[in-house]
Amino acid sequence: MGKLVFGMMQSLDGYVAGAADGPQLPAPGATLHRHFNDHVRSLAGSLYGRRMYEVMCYWDEDRPEWGPVEHDFASVWRAQTKWVASRSLKSVGANATLVGEDLEAFVRKLKAGVEGDIDVAGPDLAGGLTELGLIDEYRLYFRPFVLGRGKPYFIGARPPLRLIATDPVGEDAVRLTCVPA
Repeated sequence: MGKLVFGMMQSLDGYVAGAADGPQLPAPGATLHRHFNDHVRSLAGSLYGRRMYEVMCYWDEDRPEWGPVEHDFASVWRAQTKWVASRSLKSVGANATLVGEDLEAFVRKLKAGVEGDIDVAGPDLAGGLTELGLIDEYRLYFRPFVLGRGKPYFIGARPPLRLIATDPVGEDAVRLTCVPA
């Protein structure tokens, strides 16, 4: 059975992205980036919301400024199985399946039919899946920055959680792993 996991880097004040006119989280260092490369490599697949999928399509084409760590991530991301929840997209790229209507039924079927961790990518999508009680684990990667405002990790009501692990990750992150209480 599959397990839905929502994890993202965030500021100490709980934002995954700053406001458009404000500071943003800096890119991860090489060690933290390698952690995410390995994480993506270990997944059964990723479930994306439209906006996060469009952001991640950045990795579809090589860039001259990338180093080996970025090239590795792009290779892993391109090969990964992806499901994209969107009512507005008409098509998606390689290794991706478009999920239109009845997301809840699709996710329940996905969890029943896929073995391993399924990453939930995007706070809006995760907020809706949290309301439905479908997220099995939350991984909050806190980095030592304060953004003050922007896109929060939790969209909507914050679910009651139980902390099951804490781990330092990379150069400047601490991962809190929580499950619904």
